[in-house]
Amino acid sequence: MNVPGATDAAKSGPEHVEVPVAYDAILLASFGGPEGQHDVIPFLRNVTRGRGIPEERLEEVAHHYRAFGGVSPINAQNRELKTALEAELVGRGIALPVLWGNRNWAPYLRDALTEAHERGFTKLLAIGTSAYSSYSSCRQYREDYAIALEETGLGGVIQIDKVRQFFDHPGFVQPFIDGVRAGLQDVAAHGIPVEQTRVLFATHSIPTADAERSGPDGNAYQAQHLAVAEVVMRGGAMTDRASDPATPAPKEPATEDPSAVAWDLVYQSRSGPPTQPWLEPDINDRIAELAAEGVKGVVIVPLGFISDHMEVKWDLDTEAMETAQQHGIFAVRVPTPGVHAAFVSGLVDLVLERLNGTPTSERPALTELGPWFDVCRPGCCENVRLGFKPALAGIAP
Repeated sequence: MNVPGATDAAKSGPEHVEVPVAYDAILLASFGGPEGQHDVIPFLRNVTRGRGIPEERLEEVAHHYRAFGGVSPINAQNRELKTALEAELVGRGIALPVLWGNRNWAPYLRDALTEAHERGFTKLLAIGTSAYSSYSSCRQYREDYAIALEETGLGGVIQIDKVRQFFDHPGFVQPFIDGVRAGLQDVAAHGIPVEQTRVLFATHSIPTADAERSGPDGNAYQAQHLAVAEVVMRGGAMTDRASDPATPAPKEPATEDPSAVAWDLVYQSRSGPPTQPWLEPDINDRIAELAAEGVKGVVIVPLGFISDHMEVKWDLDTEAMETAQQHGIFAVRVPTPGVHAAFVSGLVDLVLERLNGTPTSERPALTELGPWFDVCRPGCCENVRLGFKPALAGIAP
């Protein structure tokens, strides 16, 4: 979809915007979630609209939310993040208000755009609450911006640009580095040796067809996660593009160094028909395999998520923890970035890149893949399934 003024991500042109751009406000864009038992089914209908999902299937999914009183934590977390961003902006002398809109529940993106119009804002810079490149984590956000502009009749009035995908920005990665170190210390405190310890980097599974078409050249979703996991396991060998983004791990790491511990990239929250291939291995299957291999302790890292929303609380804190317990494995789950000071500061840094037109060479990126594009390439992360949106069951935060 290409609605005029919807987002600079839909345009061809330079990959990075290296000239200053004046914005009126920041748009914090997220998935949304129910905030009570009566919200659950209407919310799931929003998520699955147009795909003919039967009500009984929605009821199966609803029990995840009902187990938590029908409340997804994501809206509360976005309120906290909005407040933290506002404080960071004020503290750094940046006079930009923060608007907040969701794709699937109140406050909706169209509400945020209506507010922007009422306040006289015509140019917004969007921060999507997803760090990686795929249809559901990037392009679908862009499509929903365009839909909201169309619904409100503001397509020719308001322009929405976006910050780059921030999977390897130091502000996003540092909280995971801190968490892995603390998690490994916790495992070691339980008397579990390094050789019987495994770090599991967990992210949302997506259809294999989507993964193959993620990014401008394909397979970016997996590549980005693997690259970030390597940085985290090096335990903080942070660089930027102006120096050497490939700093090697120590040749002979000490046993307490994260780089001495084996790790895997695993997936969670699979949905869709069984006949459709999705990324594997599932975290629960991998935990069972590790138990058979003699692993006694795992550190679960929710690498694909910025906050502890429903997928983290249910799929990791509930199901994965139960699986580990059933197999006699001690498991600890690392926190998500949430409102970690480094993460909030990093998001404001991303805003400043666009405000100042920061040269690409001066933008921090901890992997060889970054810094990612300001302007997504034509065809990037296309949805090849003609409108099928993989948001069901676990994908709804």
